[in-house]
Amino acid sequence: MLDERELAIHPIVQESVQQNARTIANIRNLTASLFGVAAGTLGLESYPGFIFYLLGTLVVSVLILLLRAEGKPKAYFYSPVQNLLLGEVFGGLSSFVLTWTLFYGLVRA
Repeated sequence: MLDERELAIHPIVQESVQQNARTIANIRNLTASLFGVAAGTLGLESYPGFIFYLLGTLVVSVLILLLRAEGKPKAYFYSPVQNLLLGEVFGGLSSFVLTWTLFYGLVRA
């Protein structure tokens, strides 16, 4: 946790924290749908499809860390590990499965 001196120098602005969380959620939801389209088009089934999703979200997390957070996640997120690595991973899973099954059915039909 941050101590009092650190909070006095770099205060946490609640609106900025919420905006950053919304941005991450939007990126994850969009990419989850795109990964579903890709997995369905590639014809992935069962575990390979879910592994594809997990690897894709890992790549997205690294890209967010490097591009959006400029390699300094502490400056943008209150708890970077929770927000970047764990946050919204399972929230985007339903979007992934929905588009995955849709495009799998379209390609295979």
